[in-house]
Amino acid sequence: MQCGSLDNDASVTWKVNGTDVKARRREEGPRLILMEVNMSSNGLYSCFQNPDGQRRDQINLRVGLPPKEPQVTCRSNTYPKGFYCSWHLQHPTYIPTDFEVDVQHNQRPLEVTRDEVHKNRCHVKFPELFTSFPYRVNVTAVNSLGRASSAISFEESSIAKTPSSYLPDTLVTYNQPTFFFFFFFFERTKPMLVELSDSTSHTITDAYAGKEYIIQLAAKDMEIGTWSDWSVAVHATPWMEEPKPITSTTESDIIPGMHELPTVRTLLSYSL
Repeated sequence: MQCGSLDNDASVTWKVNGTDVKARRREEGPRLILMEVNMSSNGLYSCFQNPDGQRRDQINLRVGLPPKEPQVTCRSNTYPKGFYCSWHLQHPTYIPTDFEVDVQHNQRPLEVTRDEVHKNRCHVKFPELFTSFPYRVNVTAVNSLGRASSAISFEESSIAKTPSSYLPDTLVTYNQPTFFFFFFFFERTKPMLVELSDSTSHTITDAYAGKEYIIQLAAKDMEIGTWSDWSVAVHATPWMEEPKPITSTTESDIIPGMHELPTVRTLLSYSL
């Protein structure tokens, strides 16, 4: 650290945050050289010219690290409108670090809108659909000590996530979504898992009467993308019919004095 514009033969005294500098150091005229620097070295360094003790300069020292390659991910929750990309550093730099974002498609730069709430996120509109050209996203971390970049490439189908808004609020009825593709659903009962890819409704008839079930749906496009988030959980308990008395037509098949086994009613029924 240089004490202002003093000549090389000037004699100065250094202080940090108003106290003597205790770190290992070497003083060469108006310059202060710290031999070992760590986070405790941060502070406001002041130099005073000898012998009158007049303060000549102040330097705010911030110890940090150059950035390493950021981790970048991209996802589309609003397909086919657009997608977003987010990034983070695996290791802190301890000093202000900015990010530069470049998104290209078919070797053409796309407009990038930085998120107003999440500083490490941006939004990009799809320039066209069903394109065979991949997207390339490059994010560069920059601070006063250096810069580092990461780039990823992907096709639109690999980042499209089915919006949860296409799932029903209840599991009774559901209208076909106004979207480009047909979605199919599967339900996440516990402990059953049923995939419905060739029907528009499903009825559960093998549930245990009187036992509570938790039922949720998830949607996925038939051709591209990933599964949506789970819908809001619905709790349902199947009920039973009252026992029926034995009739003459069934006495030969049932032990005398017994009733027919109760019938489990439908646990869930919904349609598109």
